[in-house]
Amino acid sequence: MNSLELSPQYLRIALDIAERIVKGDLCAGQRLSGRSLFASEYGVSPETIRRALKLLADMKVVDIKDKSGVYILSVDNARRYLKNFDGWNEQIALRRKLKQLLQAQNDLNRQIVELYSEIIKSQDAVSAAVKSLPNYEARVPADSPRIGKSVGTLRFWQSTGATIVAIKRGHGVIASPGPYAELYGGDVIVFVGDASTVSSVERFLNGAPAESVQQTKAQEESDDSI
Repeated sequence: MNSLELSPQYLRIALDIAERIVKGDLCAGQRLSGRSLFASEYGVSPETIRRALKLLADMKVVDIKDKSGVYILSVDNARRYLKNFDGWNEQIALRRKLKQLLQAQNDLNRQIVELYSEIIKSQDAVSAAVKSLPNYEARVPADSPRIGKSVGTLRFWQSTGATIVAIKRGHGVIASPGPYAELYGGDVIVFVGDASTVSSVERFLNGAPAESVQQTKAQEESDDSI
């Protein structure tokens, strides 16, 4: 919907009359029909016609003479009136576009704030979990054969006895990663378990077969029990 469609009826009628003058349908010096006839032609009240003619009179497009009628004064002024409206119409459209862009910016800012809040909550949750449980960290080597594989596929817990509570990646933290979370070089894995899981995780990340890791872990536990 354009600005003209949103304009009051009397403004649209004034523009239509001015356009008819510019096209030559109505000539300079010609006496226009009375307000009642115009009202019937445009399907509006005589008051709406009066307001439309008053606009044109203010711009010297027509001359309203008491008890005589309305006469067309100037084709040039009618053309100028239409041109002025085009400028005003363009300005309205630009203002509306600016309003839409500002609203979009406000919506984007709100989404950024909400997302940032979620990140903070996630980090706080990880921090709370890390503080409440004995935990350890291990970095995934850049040449680890485990890179690109998911936690579930690697059977991480079964292979090492450690439970991953978070993955630190760059400046972000993945809290409570599920079985589909993949490991990447440089990731720092935060895990919980007994002390023997530290060496198990490090060997596993460096490529030791799962069976070997499990056997070594079992041997270490057996040695500790002696």
